Amino acid sequence: MPDPLILTLSCPDRPGITARVTSFLYENGGNVLEAQQFNDRDTDRFFMRVEFDADAASRQVLRTRFGSLANEFAMDFKLASRDRPRRVILMVSKFDHCLADLLYRWRIGELPMEPVAVISNHPCETYAHLDFAGIPFHHLPVTKETKPDQEAQVRAIAEETRAELVVLARYMQILSDEQAAYFAGRCINIHHSFLPGFKGAKPYHQAHARGVKMIGATAHYVTTDLDEGPIIHQDVEPITHADLPEELVRKGRDIERRVLAEAVRLHLEERVLLNGARTVVFRG
Repeated sequence: MPDPLILTLSCPDRPGITARVTSFLYENGGNVLEAQQFNDRDTDRFFMRVEFDADAASRQVLRTRFGSLANEFAMDFKLASRDRPRRVILMVSKFDHCLADLLYRWRIGELPMEPVAVISNHPCETYAHLDFAGIPFHHLPVTKETKPDQEAQVRAIAEETRAELVVLARYMQILSDEQAAYFAGRCINIHHSFLPGFKGAKPYHQAHARGVKMIGATAHYVTTDLDEGPIIHQDVEPITHADLPEELVRKGRDIERRVLAEAVRLHLEERVLLNGARTVVFRG
């Protein structure tokens, strides 16, 4: 049996969608392994994720025939192989703890991805202690004057490598509106704060100044609005009045790496569906 398939879809809500989808899969040779759904009453939209087995012949039939059902329900849908590694670009600046963690999780098979490039505005020597295992490294320095050309190079690398996802693993450069729009829905950023609080630069220092008792990190999709993209995953860590900003930064590094890794996993496993400015996340 080939690798299982994942069907994700969203459409205007109405009775009978779940029954029609699961019946369609059964009638065309599919065997459902996992199914999750969500009815958003605020937007009156329906979201669904289904994992299923199907032999080679049934897969072709499913791909050919599902379009008719999708048209009937005005569905936006995606049909993807569950176990195919997604092609990923990792972008990083000076702080490399998130990059190191993603590479480790990839090596042990925790993240179903194929890193096709590491891009940094710092030279390769910055990461001499890391083993890139043959992943092409691109040093693309950026200034205000060179930013358009540098971003064009990033897009060229993404096209050449057929990248499906770009991960900003503490890449400390603000993407232009053009770049954010180009990678819409396929670029994940880790922000070292529990958004929507403490946006922008030095959020741990902002948190210290406000005397907060919890710090956090947020992984979200990049949009043209700085630090306001749809949130995928968040986590927090308790702190005390005695913690200095430097200690918040130290504690924050651990939160950042695990939040980003979980967000990347959820995306790679087709568990995140966009819902306007929000997301629907089917955990598993």
